[in-house]
This record gives sequence, structure tokens and C-alpha cells, in this order.
Amino acid sequence: MILRFGFTVAPILAGLDKFFGFLVDWDKYLSPMANNVLGGHGHQFMMVVGVVEIIAGIGVALKPRVFAYIVAIWLLLIILNLLSIPGYHDIALRDLGLALGALALGRLSSAS
Repeated sequence: MILRFGFTVAPILAGLDKFFGFLVDWDKYLSPMANNVLGGHGHQFMMVVGVVEIIAGIGVALKPRVFAYIVAIWLLLIILNLLSIPGYHDIALRDLGLALGALALGRLSSAS
């Protein structure tokens, strides 16, 4: 239940903050390479990311057996992005821990 609560609340809060920016300037976590691929529309992309994170958090609340794995894959994609930005490898490592927690939630949800 603790993992389910955490992987419900955290993605929803992070997703909402993509629109309001109370916690951090999320655009700085998008690699310049990705921003170039997006034609310089990184901020708009991060807002889409926010919507996906909100949906993922709600999904974990309702169907953790499925959405925990989606969150884990999402975190792995975030890690790949962060590894391409110098100075953000510590955050990538933290997200690896989160991805492992999401995988654990998926496994525990499948067992019950």
C-alpha cells in the first residue's frame, strides 16, 4: 500500500507541477538534444509529459498491476534523457531507484 500511495501521489504532483512550476523549472531536465529534435518546443513537450504523469498516477491508483510497469518504463526513458545531460547523473540514479520501486509494486500487485 505504501508503494501504491507513493507511485500514485508523486507522478500526479510532478505532472501538475509541469504546469505551475512551484517545485522546479522542469524544462532544464530535458536534454538539449531532445529539445532540438522537438524543434525547440521542449516546454510544450514537458506539459504533455505532465499530462502523461497525471494519467500514470491515476492509473497506479486504479490498476497498479498494469500501471506500475508503465511508470517503470517511463522512469527508464527519463533516465536515458538525464544521462545525456552533464551534471544530472545523480538524478538519473535516483530515478533508477524509483524505477526499481515501481517494478516491485508491479510484482507485488501481480501476487495479490
